[in-house]
This record gives sequence, structure tokens and C-alpha cells, in this order.
Amino acid sequence: MADLPPLRDVINRHGLFASKALGQNFLFDEQLLDRIAAIPGKLKGEQVLEVGPGPGGLTRALLRAGAQVTAIEMDRRCLPALAELAEAFPGQLRVIEGDATKVDHGLEGPYHVVANLPYNVGTALFVGWLSGEGWPPQWASLTLMFQLEVAQRIIAEAGSDAYGRLAVLAQWRSNAKIAMKVHRSAFTPPPKVMSAVVHVTPAAMPDGVSARMLERVTEAAFGQRRKMLRQSLKGLPGALEALESLGIDPARRAETLSVAEFVSLARALTA
Repeated sequence: MADLPPLRDVINRHGLFASKALGQNFLFDEQLLDRIAAIPGKLKGEQVLEVGPGPGGLTRALLRAGAQVTAIEMDRRCLPALAELAEAFPGQLRVIEGDATKVDHGLEGPYHVVANLPYNVGTALFVGWLSGEGWPPQWASLTLMFQLEVAQRIIAEAGSDAYGRLAVLAQWRSNAKIAMKVHRSAFTPPPKVMSAVVHVTPAAMPDGVSARMLERVTEAAFGQRRKMLRQSLKGLPGALEALESLGIDPARRAETLSVAEFVSLARALTA
């Protein structure tokens, strides 16, 4: 590692700059990057998926930790810098060029996902990792950098302003927490908002519930979150009858229902 030049030198040499169109913000603080890489636990010999490595700041930290890293990068400008890292850590880094929402990384579980996600696709990728009927997932943990506002939505409790569909999808069969907050000044260029790293691990999946049904219920309920449930759910067949059978007042609004109540509602509609 001592032979590697500073990240700023790498970026200058390759003429790289953070692309606003790609939602990029680079991190240069090696100690901060090492702290992020340590959040999932010991990574020596573990498989790690990294999305949007850019010039490879977090990638360096993951490689230093001994991880076997698969990195997906769609910005071709960054590929030469990542190729240099692959040479410096023989056999530890595989780089896939492409859009992480479309390409197949080819990993079989368990693997950890660790990423400073591009802001413009972060939420979509996160929902994708949380979705699907198969559970537990192939990933062993998710350690992801988000805008602080998004991170707060992921861990929000019922009744709070931040509580919504993202909180339910994140909490019904996994454990989510904010592992650390990151000041905007740590990035180049500094974003307009604060950031936070969210750490998620799978939990037991409740019996008798379809993930797709829960997604449909939360989409309908929070799609019109200011309306009473009798209005927001009336287009979902059987939903109003399920509310009655569960003793959930149809005059309530979506943000007042707990995760457990949403799970119960989805279970009743799954049967």
C-alpha cells in the first residue's frame, strides 16, 4: 500500500473530476474510508460488492482490509485508476464496467455490499437489494453511504415525519441503523447536504407474507400519505376488508401504522 500515490495525485494525473450527472462526490480521507470499511466487521477473505468506486478511495480501504472486491463502475474515466489498484493488489479486485442497476455481478452469497452510492441511483439500488421473495438474501450486510435525509427515512419510526415506505421495506425483515454521519466537507466537491452510512443486516422474515404484496400495500398507502387509509387503499382488492378484520381504523393515515401493522395487512392480503 505504501507504493500507492495519494488519491488526489491519482485524480489529477488521470484528469478526473466528480461528475454531477453521475451523482459523484469523492472521498479522500484515508482514515475515514478505513472506518467505513470496518463497519461490516472483518473482511479478510470476504467477498465485497462495491458500486460506483470512482477513482477507488473506498476500494483501497476494502483491499487493505483483505477483501475480495468486485467493483461496478460506469464512468470509463475511472477505469485506468482502478486498473492500477488491481495491479497493486493482485487477485483481489475485479472491475466490471457498466450500470449497476442492469449488469450481473456474478457473485454468489454470502457477500457484503459496501459503497459510497451515487446519489442519483442510491435509493433505487437499496430498494432492489431489499426486494424479492427469496430470503435471507445472498448479501450478508449492506454498508451504504446516503444523504442524511435518506438515511433517516430508512431508520424512521412510525409517526415521525421521515417515516414512509422506505422505512417499512427496510425494517420488516432486516435490521437497519445509522453507523456514522459524514460531514459534507469530507467530500470533493462538498455536496449541499450531510451524509450518513447505513448498516443493514438480514433478520427473520415473518411467516405468511408476500414481499410483493407488502410492496403493493406500502406503495398504495404512502402514495397518498395525507389521505385516510379508506381512500388510499380502496384501489387494492380486499384491503378495506382486511383493515376491518385486523381492527385497524380506516380513518388512520399511513404514517401512523407500525411496521408490524403493515406486515399484518400484507399477510391478510397474501392469504
